[in-house]
Amino acid sequence: MSLKVQLLQDMKTAMKEKNTLRKNTIQLVRSAILQEEKDNHVDLSDDDVINIIASQVKKRKSSLPEYEKSGRTDLVDDLKAEIDVLMSYLPEQLSDEELMSIIKDTIETVGASSMKDMGKVMSAVIPKVQGRADNKKVSEIIKDILK
Repeated sequence: MSLKVQLLQDMKTAMKEKNTLRKNTIQLVRSAILQEEKDNHVDLSDDDVINIIASQVKKRKSSLPEYEKSGRTDLVDDLKAEIDVLMSYLPEQLSDEELMSIIKDTIETVGASSMKDMGKVMSAVIPKVQGRADNKKVSEIIKDILK
């Protein structure tokens, strides 16, 4: 079953269960998917849908500190719940050890030796970990290794 179909079925289930937060979160993701499809006149694959979900997670995670600073604990809790809902549609996230191993192997393969090679390493690693690791985390690990 494709991820788009899974999202539709889960939204219907959330509506029946009157789970407003889950329903609204899935609706927002589905609308982002539909918008992407209409803008580019394409039918998105599961990998493309995963990328959209990952970007939605990233947006919410970047908003968290602002809500925490302003003392809006109600919104912080809702945002964390939305992130949990979205994470359930992403592939299992790589552990730090797995991510470190992939990055080290890629650095050896590419022959990177300094920070000048950061772009080469990033462009080689990102497709391998797409949707299973945060790009910011990947970048930080690469920077630590290439120092």
